[in-house]
Amino acid sequence: MVTHPGDNEEAIAAPMPTLPTQINHPTHPNASLDPTTTGAVRADQSWLFYDGDCRFCRRCVAWLQARDPAGKLRPVPYQDAPDPPLIPPLRARAKHSVLTIGPDDRVRVAGRAALGVLAEIGWMTPLVRIAALPPLVWLVELGYRIVAANRSRLSRVLFRERCAACGE
Repeated sequence: MVTHPGDNEEAIAAPMPTLPTQINHPTHPNASLDPTTTGAVRADQSWLFYDGDCRFCRRCVAWLQARDPAGKLRPVPYQDAPDPPLIPPLRARAKHSVLTIGPDDRVRVAGRAALGVLAEIGWMTPLVRIAALPPLVWLVELGYRIVAANRSRLSRVLFRERCAACGE
């Protein structure tokens, strides 16, 4: 299921139960995407769940990590994510869209998740804040859907790589 502009924001942003702060899982914050590393989740980190089989997605996460020296993001492929925090209904959404769970337990999906991550790392914060407001956020969601549907082509054009997980 891919989120669409106009989705029920309350359902997407509903707070989750308090998450444990000490969970070992396959990806260490602000490190390589090597699934053999583990580490504790910090209370100020946001979980970032993405498709670990998608080269385009991995390259985007690497780009984010390079701009996140404070390690505010905790990127984890949804395929390797622990339960909790990625409970079954959220795992189903993460299969089709990037999904974040913030330190405040707020869940964001697709374009809103991308905007939240960019704001979290401080990348073009004023522009990101403006883009998060209606009606611009609806355009962000539309743009996210277009990119997600064409990530294989984008991977070839931008990175000169084919992406098996993207349908190739």
